[in-house]
Amino acid sequence: MATREYGQFCGLARAMEMVGERWAVLIIRNLLNGPQRYTDLRRGLPAIPTNILSTRLKQLEEAGLATRRALPHPERAVVYELTDYGRDLEPALIALGRWGARTMAEPRPGEAITAESVAMSFRTTYRHEQAQDLTAGFEVRMGEFTIHLQITHGALTVGLGAHPAPDLVIERLSGHPVRDLMSGSRTPDEVVAEGSVRIEGDPALLGRFAEMFRF
Repeated sequence: MATREYGQFCGLARAMEMVGERWAVLIIRNLLNGPQRYTDLRRGLPAIPTNILSTRLKQLEEAGLATRRALPHPERAVVYELTDYGRDLEPALIALGRWGARTMAEPRPGEAITAESVAMSFRTTYRHEQAQDLTAGFEVRMGEFTIHLQITHGALTVGLGAHPAPDLVIERLSGHPVRDLMSGSRTPDEVVAEGSVRIEGDPALLGRFAEMFRF
């Protein structure tokens, strides 16, 4: 498949030739959470035209950034996942997301908040220096979806769905308590006292959560 070439002997130009087309970076963002079926990608990118999604997946495969494989019986489904080469983009996407977040306040009309976009926000706001050598698992329940966070000796991994053995569960009951904690507009004691969040596990970890994930 033909790709758009910039005619520049430059690493950035080569990178843009592979991931600069519309939607490509967001597909990679979603695949950072692990293998996804075509239908999962459609659900996580509700505004993407189906023909564009198919084209971008093919381009990512041809560039060696993603691959597809069949799940074993009885699933009988095909999933897409990043290659090691594709996962090498994670630090660049985190930096780009952190830079873009400077322009964000409230969602614009029609903007979707997806599990994948929230998972990316945890990656971009993570403050490694506040974690130090912490090892702890968090499960963040946001109503329609759940995100799990694992910090192991300060290193963060993020994924969709429940945590197998969380040290702290943070469940949103009303409002935007997780965003309030991450912005610093509410303290852990305030969100618990006002009843906008319910926690299970070690309550001291809610304070650590607010320190480690900060806009």
